[in-house]
Amino acid sequence: MIEIELDGQKVEVPPGSMVMHAADKAGTYIPHFCYHKKLSIAANCRMCLVDVEKAPKPMPACATPVTQGMIVRTKSDKAIKAQKSVMEFLLINHPLDCPICDQGGECQLQDLAVGYGSSGSRYEEEKRVVFHKDAGPLISMEEMSRCIHCTRCVRFGQEIGGVMELGMSNRGEHAEIETFVGQSIDSELSGNMIDICPVGALTSKPFRYQARTWELSRRKSVSPHDSTGANLIVQVKNHKVMRVVPLENEAVNECWIADRDRFSYEALDSADRLTAPMIKQGGQWQTVDWQTALEYVANGLKQVKAEHGAQAIGLLASPHNTVEELALAGALVRGLGSENIDSRLRHADFNCAAAPGVARWLGLPIAELTWLQRVLVVGSNLRKDHPLFAQRIRQAVRHGAQLNVVTEQTPDWAMPVANTVQADASAWVAALAGIAVAVAQAAGVQPPLAAPVSDAAHAVAKSLLSGERKAILLGTAAAHHEKASSLLALAQWIGEHTGAQVGYLTEAANTVGAQLMKAIPGPGGQHAAQMLAGGVKAALLLNLEPGADSAVDGAALAQAGMVVTLSPFKTNLDISDVLLPIAPFSETSGSFVNAEGRLQSFHAVVRPLGETRPAWKVLRVLGNLLALPSFDADSSAAVLAAALPGVSSGQTVDVARLSNGALGLGPAAADQSPAAQAPCVASIYQLDGLVRRAPSLQLTHDARKARAEVEGGSA
Repeated sequence: MIEIELDGQKVEVPPGSMVMHAADKAGTYIPHFCYHKKLSIAANCRMCLVDVEKAPKPMPACATPVTQGMIVRTKSDKAIKAQKSVMEFLLINHPLDCPICDQGGECQLQDLAVGYGSSGSRYEEEKRVVFHKDAGPLISMEEMSRCIHCTRCVRFGQEIGGVMELGMSNRGEHAEIETFVGQSIDSELSGNMIDICPVGALTSKPFRYQARTWELSRRKSVSPHDSTGANLIVQVKNHKVMRVVPLENEAVNECWIADRDRFSYEALDSADRLTAPMIKQGGQWQTVDWQTALEYVANGLKQVKAEHGAQAIGLLASPHNTVEELALAGALVRGLGSENIDSRLRHADFNCAAAPGVARWLGLPIAELTWLQRVLVVGSNLRKDHPLFAQRIRQAVRHGAQLNVVTEQTPDWAMPVANTVQADASAWVAALAGIAVAVAQAAGVQPPLAAPVSDAAHAVAKSLLSGERKAILLGTAAAHHEKASSLLALAQWIGEHTGAQVGYLTEAANTVGAQLMKAIPGPGGQHAAQMLAGGVKAALLLNLEPGADSAVDGAALAQAGMVVTLSPFKTNLDISDVLLPIAPFSETSGSFVNAEGRLQSFHAVVRPLGETRPAWKVLRVLGNLLALPSFDADSSAAVLAAALPGVSSGQTVDVARLSNGALGLGPAAADQSPAAQAPCVASIYQLDGLVRRAPSLQLTHDARKARAEVEGGSA
């Protein structure tokens, strides 16, 4: 460690640290614009000039390495004068439009100008004007005259997003930050550029001119989309969600969120929102009160049970539902005497589940993804399926990790890929078998089975047998694959012989929690595909839209005696008999268990819209009407305490309940014959009902490309 003196205080920091790092450790604030703890050092704003003893002039704290015995003063006359001079230069061309700027009230430049700026300018020349740019539907670049060229946005794209979509053109007073050749900003993490912009040059296009920062209430929440479980700050005005920004949690999402976490809030006030219970009578939808609707559902379930038996009743639940909702859903169905419950809506191999109450999971803490040295990703468009996991693995690659992939196509991973085994999805088992044989040959052990070995497979095997921290990650397409059990068995064998952890890049916010809550069929129960194909006489659809959320379109459910849809939106109108309005994540309390098994609870941030009610309350009352036991909880916290006793928010579930072990199938029994169907995987902005109804997300390049592929495929 190196010891320096900072404003009279002794501070010890590791070799290679900068003065700024020492100041952070000492709790001393040094004004800055271009420096960001997650980005490389640019040292181009010069706002962080400090007085270093024996240095002939002030030095930038962000780019000055510490040396033993260095004496630094951050508040001396020399330092303050230098900082004020820099502020004067920064404000020469800055427009005086704070009263109409969206960044007003949370602008770093505005805040520092109070402390380091003067009351007037000595410059009388005309201020420069920078022409606005169109960067797409999410980021507004309407007032680029405000830009101070800190290049945070440029470095974010290059280092965190993996795509350098912004850059600086020209020099001197003609310098501009812009996209090139008129392109838009299309990164799935692009909204973070808004957060890190220290002025109002990059702002949120959907939020633009909607509210001022001091009018907003700030409430914590958790993302309901992918399995990262990103922590959010939801900003509210007049009981309406106005904006979503990240809540820093180094162990989960660091200080970033994906664009679908940030902009999906637009769907919360969609015209599609269902605000009152509805019953179909004579082919026409009628609005009714809750008592009427729930009694109708309860009587219908009783009648189906009496006429066809309990096994004629089934419940299909989205893995985006909360732990509490899924716990009560399971208790409801099983209380009626049925085992027909499933949340694996896009799966094709239903024999790959773990033991009851045990969940497939990531296999390691999310934070450790950043420090992996060797990675094999099987069946995942990582960047689009899990943007924040991809960001962490991108950092690992930047630190020297080798990324190996088994994939059908070669998408733009926005990071260097060391080795690619490209194979049609139907042949992934054979491709993984080839890697297993290559590992066996290189390690001098008996191969688990016979399979052809390609040069790429040898390269992957060589990579996995080197290094120390290693992981084999099975993506969404591998989990939903027709031969998912064979893929898992081979991955486990490769992991055992290379020292790699095996894990699943689980699909949804509560995929792990759904398994812990046993939202899968018990003995004799029907799985999702069977129920959607018409295997039940009464179906409860909990927050899902067959076809959009499942591999089977569910048209056969129209022939069922009763179909009840519990959803925040008016959907499933053609197959449903009852619509019950349930609250989205912003209007209910609940919990999700993310990919690493971490339980994260959240509260409602706004009151329910219209007659909407939290799904856990609807299920509890329905259980009471059906006279089922254990439906007496008076809060979601009580439901959670019964469902996951001893686990508090922020804690990881007992590792005994997390397992990626293959059940009853060894690698020798892996089925290498071609799969008959392609795995069902949702594109980035079709994952759930919220993102599908967020207008700005549906205008993005990714959404338009996905729609074009679907339309091209159907044509």
